[in-house]
Amino acid sequence: MGQAWRCSGLRWTADGPVLRWDGGRDSALTWGKRVAFGVTEGGVRTCVGARGNACPIRAGVSGRSTGARCEECARLDRAHSVAADTIADDPRPYHVYLAWFGPGMTKVGITALERGSARLLEQGAVVFSWLGVGPLMAARRTEELLRAALGVPDRIPYADKRAVRAALPGTAAERAVEVEELHARAVGLGGWPESLERASCQVVDHVGAFGLTGLAPAVGAVSELVAGGVVGGELVAAAGPDLHLAVEGEQGAGVVVLDTRLMTGWGLVPVGEGGLTVPVREFKEAAGVQDGLF
Repeated sequence: MGQAWRCSGLRWTADGPVLRWDGGRDSALTWGKRVAFGVTEGGVRTCVGARGNACPIRAGVSGRSTGARCEECARLDRAHSVAADTIADDPRPYHVYLAWFGPGMTKVGITALERGSARLLEQGAVVFSWLGVGPLMAARRTEELLRAALGVPDRIPYADKRAVRAALPGTAAERAVEVEELHARAVGLGGWPESLERASCQVVDHVGAFGLTGLAPAVGAVSELVAGGVVGGELVAAAGPDLHLAVEGEQGAGVVVLDTRLMTGWGLVPVGEGGLTVPVREFKEAAGVQDGLF
């Protein structure tokens, strides 16, 4: 089937999303581009290792895992993770932000100042605004303050994000409302760390960057890749790690979401034609519109 490639994930650049491959090669993704690949026949998904180091035993991992790491490598990866709250002495300044993914879905989070808005693109944040900037522990305390005082979570499940992308409010002003209101409530709270510099509300909208305008509702999502399986479709949108692909099935056409984190750890090969021959979890919301696509 040709040379096998290994994907190291989806990255967001100033020009849009790219698929990154082991060895440093990137594949730019543009709307309307055909995304097509096959999983090597007889292939096994193997652990991607931790923090730039290969898994010493090349352990097998589940096809449904979005982390693609064995238990030991996952432990090592999180042992030096800001997201896992295992680092307290990072000297870099951090942003605190509010990110909105759809009606009723706003979270608070932190990201290193040097990363800019990359973290927001990686999470699929439709709208966001900075709240402030300061040392790591001050940013952490501010995050906890908002969670406790305003009930703002620090995580939104990807399944919830995907469910609303095709039904977002139509204007940027409408999409900004919840972030603007929460920002005003947040800066009015007492108890902010003195070392955290507050930021004014300046909402950034990613609908254009993600290609979500006029997006058709997805009928399902790839649940896992399998040896010998094929994925093929036209890219119509991308948000966070997700690609929205217009695919052809035996019973018609529809949009299916591919979480690119499922691609890591597999040997992948180019294919010419072909639709979708991997397991797909159908969305219940779409069943009444187009039943049994796969």
